[in-house]
Amino acid sequence: MFRCIFLRRGGHGGPPVQTEMTKDKKTRVCIVVASIDILGGQAIQALRLVEGLSNEPGINAEILPINPRLPRPFRWLQRIKYVRTFVTSIAFIASLLVKLPRFDVVHVFSASYFSFLLAPAPALLIAKLYGKPVLLNYHSGEAEDHLQRWPRTSLPIIKLADRVVVPSGYLARVFAKFGIEAEAVYNTVDSERFQFRERRPLKPVLLSNRNLEPHYNVECTLRAFAQVQRQVPNARFIVAGDGSQREHLRSVAVKLELRNVDFIGAVAPDQMPALYEEADLFVNASNVDNQPLSIIEAFASGLPVVTSCAGGIVYMVTDLKTGLIFRKDDHEAMADRVLKLLNDQQLSSRIAINAREECNKYNWAAVRSQWLELYRELAPANDALRTEAVHAESSGRV
Repeated sequence: MFRCIFLRRGGHGGPPVQTEMTKDKKTRVCIVVASIDILGGQAIQALRLVEGLSNEPGINAEILPINPRLPRPFRWLQRIKYVRTFVTSIAFIASLLVKLPRFDVVHVFSASYFSFLLAPAPALLIAKLYGKPVLLNYHSGEAEDHLQRWPRTSLPIIKLADRVVVPSGYLARVFAKFGIEAEAVYNTVDSERFQFRERRPLKPVLLSNRNLEPHYNVECTLRAFAQVQRQVPNARFIVAGDGSQREHLRSVAVKLELRNVDFIGAVAPDQMPALYEEADLFVNASNVDNQPLSIIEAFASGLPVVTSCAGGIVYMVTDLKTGLIFRKDDHEAMADRVLKLLNDQQLSSRIAINAREECNKYNWAAVRSQWLELYRELAPANDALRTEAVHAESSGRV
């Protein structure tokens, strides 16, 4: 096998980078994201991306966690508040400096505000130091507020990225307002894991699967459930997730004298299909949002969705077709829509079936060619990936 090692000058005046070229070289993609130790949509999406790319002969993708575990003798430091953030950040930056030189493309998942400064920013800056092409994959529904309030620490860094990718047309339009071109590539769901089941009859078992943080407004769902329960006494509400409002929301449930409300805490990804299987209706009252993975999972599982119109949700849910939509922070309207579905089996069944068909665009097969093309454009010297892209197109896989 042909093999050559040479030094090239890194981009933007960076240091020389050792590059190894082989005749059958794969494109090595470093995916910088939170590990599954931090339960969240970005970690789940990164795992699904790596799983999909594992079947591509032209790519070798690996995850570099933003929250690496320290060696066992020092792991206790990560249990101390504030110290945890400092030592984890040092370990993360060290891993970037050591590992990034051996990759061809750096794919950085990004949230907003302080989280952006802690992880995506150093990953992007160090990647550019080494002359590596960077794909910034921004997921936060708080993007507009982040870019408006933190322009000096967000816009110049984001503009260093070679490509910006977002999960929805909504976020692409937000970035366009700030002069940043972003391409929309949808989140994906494993429809084989989330089995569709039509709810006949539709039972009054509601599910909320959002973190217990203010912008997800789970309190609104509790107040809506109070009204539902007045008319449907045997109604049940499963509240999954954890966060800073955990105790506050429990106290709200007590004050409202709610019955049959189960706060089950954070649920591991492998337990999610069973969670959706247990419920019959999915409810969401977020005030700020992008493209909630939980709604896509509800679509795939056959749960009719009642949701607020926050952010990018209206780009993925069509009122009266794939779900029922209400105004933000309007618990009375939310309760009316839940009761409407419970009282109209034909409507709830039609919505669930339409939503399941909508899931086709969230399968790996639907986004595969977009990711391959992005990596090909960022690593144009890689013959293996170019050949695979041409082969995929000619065989009808894209």
